[in-house]
Amino acid sequence: METKLQFALEIKSLMKEQSLDKISVSTICKNCGLTRQTFYRNFTDKYDLVNWYFQQLCDKSFLLMGVELNLHDALCEKFKFIENEKVFFSQAFKSDDYNNLIHYDFKMIYRFYEEAIIKQTKKPLTEDLSFLLEMYCRGSIDMTSKWATGYLDLPKEKMVDLLIKSVPEELKKYLIQFHTL
Repeated sequence: METKLQFALEIKSLMKEQSLDKISVSTICKNCGLTRQTFYRNFTDKYDLVNWYFQQLCDKSFLLMGVELNLHDALCEKFKFIENEKVFFSQAFKSDDYNNLIHYDFKMIYRFYEEAIIKQTKKPLTEDLSFLLEMYCRGSIDMTSKWATGYLDLPKEKMVDLLIKSVPEELKKYLIQFHTL
């Protein structure tokens, strides 16, 4: 964990000066004083490193969802992390690579919500619910990306409110207050 964090801190530092897509694994390793072999023992590529770091930040809020936090509070926590790590997230969300943070965030959040719904209903998602969930997750992540990169200038509280309002009606009973179920 300590080695992974060292790589994460270095890539964050490099992202202050250049875009994620232009940062090389060799530069990350050189600046950390660690070998490429060590890097590749921990990550498949630099995007995997970014996604790992993102996961560490988001786990703090989303692991509490359903226990202590509702969707609104968990989203507030997520946006605080993004705001506190503005340079990192701005660069990470701008990446064009297929393994970028947008794709990773989608997979992570879709899976999280899907598991929450299955836990509540005790059955797999219907085709309709799966469609609505995918549409919501993709839209939510796209808007989050626009917010993080500065293309959408709204206070984080307004972003959270709008994301909550945009939950499709059929999903609201599963996502909005499921911590009380």
